[in-house]
Amino acid sequence: MTLADFQETIKNKQLPDNISVYLKALWYDASGKWDSAHKLIDHLNDATACWVHAYLHRKEGDNSNARYWYNRAGKNIPSISLEEEWRQIVKMLL
Repeated sequence: MTLADFQETIKNKQLPDNISVYLKALWYDASGKWDSAHKLIDHLNDATACWVHAYLHRKEGDNSNARYWYNRAGKNIPSISLEEEWRQIVKMLL
């Protein structure tokens, strides 16, 4: 699946089968369901989950919480747009 394919599933409101919990969280986020995205990811502690979690809190506007999760992911808060970060994470996961 490509980024364009993934974005098309969001447009069509068709959650793809057999995708990782990380991609599901990003799918829900892009579908306007931040709470659903957060619930999928907030109990996971691996580096990828921490990155997605950080992104979600950055999007929420909770920068101190985002900083905590970026640190756990081994990353700095990015200076790119939220949209670009979302695309970077999705591309990495696809």
